[in-house]
Amino acid sequence: MSNMRGLDTQVRAIRRRVFKEVAKLGFEANSETLLEDMEAIPYEIVNDDTVKYRESTYRSRAIVRERLRLAMGLSLRPEDKPVHLTAGVQESNISEKYYEPPLMQVIPSACESCEENKYEVSNMCKGCLAHPCSEVCPKGAISMVNGKSYIDQEKCIKCGKCKAVCPYDAIAKKERPCKNACGVGAIVSDKYGRAYIDTEKCVSCGMCMVSCPFGAISDKSQIFQLTRALQEEGSEIIAEIAPAFVGQFGENINPRNIKAALIELGFKGVHEVALGADIGAVAEAHHYVEKVVTGELPFLLTSCCPSWAMLAKKFFPDLIDQISQELTPMVATARSIKKEHPNAKVVFIGPCAAKKLEASRRSVRSDVDFVVTFEELQAMFDAKEIDLSQYEAESSFHDATGAGRGYACAGGVAEAIEKCINEYYPDVEVSIEHAEGLAECKKTLTLAKAGRLNGCLIEGMGCPGGCIAGAGTNIPVLKAKKDLAAYVKNSTTPIPPKELEEIELE
Repeated sequence: MSNMRGLDTQVRAIRRRVFKEVAKLGFEANSETLLEDMEAIPYEIVNDDTVKYRESTYRSRAIVRERLRLAMGLSLRPEDKPVHLTAGVQESNISEKYYEPPLMQVIPSACESCEENKYEVSNMCKGCLAHPCSEVCPKGAISMVNGKSYIDQEKCIKCGKCKAVCPYDAIAKKERPCKNACGVGAIVSDKYGRAYIDTEKCVSCGMCMVSCPFGAISDKSQIFQLTRALQEEGSEIIAEIAPAFVGQFGENINPRNIKAALIELGFKGVHEVALGADIGAVAEAHHYVEKVVTGELPFLLTSCCPSWAMLAKKFFPDLIDQISQELTPMVATARSIKKEHPNAKVVFIGPCAAKKLEASRRSVRSDVDFVVTFEELQAMFDAKEIDLSQYEAESSFHDATGAGRGYACAGGVAEAIEKCINEYYPDVEVSIEHAEGLAECKKTLTLAKAGRLNGCLIEGMGCPGGCIAGAGTNIPVLKAKKDLAAYVKNSTTPIPPKELEEIELE
């Protein structure tokens, strides 16, 4: 797990700056000068007065151009034919749900072609008399050269025994951080040794993106289309915000500050996605008792994490019947908003990259028109120079319980459903399994498929730590966990009532 999460690195600063400039383009929506304004952004962000963060201004600017395209919802340009920076912008200069799949892309000019997996002796080696490294090597790949250990890469089988035994920690394991973070093996190398994402395997969790220290991986954004839509005359745009928002916008920023700042941006209303989580928890509690406890289904897989659901569908197609059919909190909340406001556009604001795909899925109508992350929303506030501490709404959001809000932390979904079952069916025993991170999710699904988890309610979260650790978050995971726990604890109602109205599936 990358420990640079939550640090304000150069990579994050550049991302934020690009998002901010794209948001400004949308807010100032001038179709006549749009192309020129877009062309100017890379020169504003990278010039002789800005921080040198690569070896040359030209390479930095080339990379910013590609980031800019992704942030506008466009795909990267091919490397072998001329495509103009602004190509495709006019088509995406609309406010409907729009960006070109795939969602996650590696910017080739930014990738450092890290070595995938290699053990190498560093200058910490003291050439000691015992040289335990060569004694433990099963392949005789280590010899002494000029008084220091040397690993013959042709013979090395990458078992790591030498590294484990070296008393000076002089053997380094070189790995590719993005590949390391990918739990589904979707990162491969292109012919130049650069990272490339195999879209057949990728489930868009974004863990590669937040783990690349060169900022070479990015997802696409709808920030431009959304800011455009917020400017339109007579538009009714309603925000639904995921429970992981707590603490994401600064110290002491409470729901009332966020609600007021969103209204200031142009939103007509703000709802809590935890409401949809409550609806789901009640439905899944009944579902577990009616289907799993009776033996009709061997186990039940929760469905609110899109990367986990995609993982199950792509790699374990025969488990599809066991994936809960309940609407995800995002979709359930959007449905309930559209019931009351049939002409509104709904924007999901959350911590997650994969929700962008879920919203544009065709199989189950999502009723979500835009998805932006907390990171992208912060850039929208920056573009409008909104200081959240200066705004406060009359009321907070009061439409969810502690159980639904707890969905944002790994284990929280299963825990919410378990609490509901204990309350509504006091004599039913619940068996819970939860997995976080795609590699662990894969292991859990393998066990379930083998019949080892029968009778269980199984929760999977694509991001280690759950939604509070999603790719679109702003703060360190441990801090987010602490802030969320306090929010859940202070919720007026701990769990939703048994008869919570269900939202129609269509």
